[in-house]
Amino acid sequence: MIAALARAAGRGGATRSVFVPAKPGGGPARRSGARRSAAEIAPHRRAVFLSDVHLGSKHCHAAELAEFLAGLRCDRLYLVGDIVDLWWMAQRRARWSAAHNRVVEALHALRRAGTEIVYVPGNHDRPIRRFCGLALPRMRVRRRLVHATADGRRLLVVHGDDYDAVTHFGGLQERLGDWLYYRILSGNRLLNHARRACGLRYWSLAEFLKRRSGAAERYIARFVQAGLDDARRRGLDGIVCGHIHRAALCEREGLIYANDGDWVESLTALAEDPDGTLRLLAHTGETLAELPARAASGPAAPRALPHAA
Repeated sequence: MIAALARAAGRGGATRSVFVPAKPGGGPARRSGARRSAAEIAPHRRAVFLSDVHLGSKHCHAAELAEFLAGLRCDRLYLVGDIVDLWWMAQRRARWSAAHNRVVEALHALRRAGTEIVYVPGNHDRPIRRFCGLALPRMRVRRRLVHATADGRRLLVVHGDDYDAVTHFGGLQERLGDWLYYRILSGNRLLNHARRACGLRYWSLAEFLKRRSGAAERYIARFVQAGLDDARRRGLDGIVCGHIHRAALCEREGLIYANDGDWVESLTALAEDPDGTLRLLAHTGETLAELPARAASGPAAPRALPHAA
C-alpha cells in the first residue's frame, strides 16, 4: 500500500475530560540533519495513532507531518483513515508536493526500521477498504480492530464515519456546512502563511470558529457519545478515532475517548507510552493532554474484531 502511494507521488457518570484546542508550535521546518538527531533522542512509543492527513488535498500540512514522522520511534503505527484524500483527488485537482513525497518516504523509513503499520481506511480513502483483511510485510489493512494497551485496556480503533447516521444533520444544512468548512480551511491556510512569515506559531482559525458554533459543538457531542456507546456495547474500555477533526483525550463514564485529531487543523497524534500512558501530541512533540496508565496486566497484541475485514 505504501509502495502504491509512492508510485502515486511519482505521478503527481463522573466525567474527567480534556478537550484540546489546536495549539501546536509553528516555525520553519528543520534541516534533515536536525530531524535525524531528533529521531535519535525521541522517546520510544509503544503505539502511535494518526488520521485525517488528507494527502493530495491543498489543506494537508504535509511538511509538518513529514517532520513529525521523521522524529518518530514506535513499535506500531495506526493510520486511522483519510490518509489519502481520494475524494479530493477525484473531484478536484490533486495537490501533491515534495512535502507529500516526504510523508511517503518517512512511512517507508518507519517500516524499514521495524515499525508495524496498520491501516484503517476512512470515508475519504474508502476504496482501500476492499483490501481489508490483507496482510503485507509489516503492514495490515483492517476495517476496525481492538488495540490492547500495555496496561491491559482494550480500545476500539475505527475511523468514525460509521457514526455519521447518528451525528449528521443531512440535506442542505450539511452541504452548506461542508462548503463553509472548506472556505474556512482556505482562510486558515492563508492566515498561517502570514503568521509563519512573521515568525508566529501555528493557530487554527477553523478550530477557533468551531468552538464558537453551537451547532458544531452539538455535532461533536453526538459523535463522542456515539463512539462511547459503540465501545460500551462491545465490552471495551474506550475508543480511538478521528473523522471530526477535533483532537481530544478524555475519560468519560468510565470509558476512554481518544480522538487523534487531524493534519489540516489541529496537527496532532495520539501516542501510547511503553507503560500504557496515553498522550495527545502536537506535531512538535509537545504533550497536550495525558491519561496515566493503570496497573498493568501484561501486554497484548491488537485483536481484529470478528467483522473487521
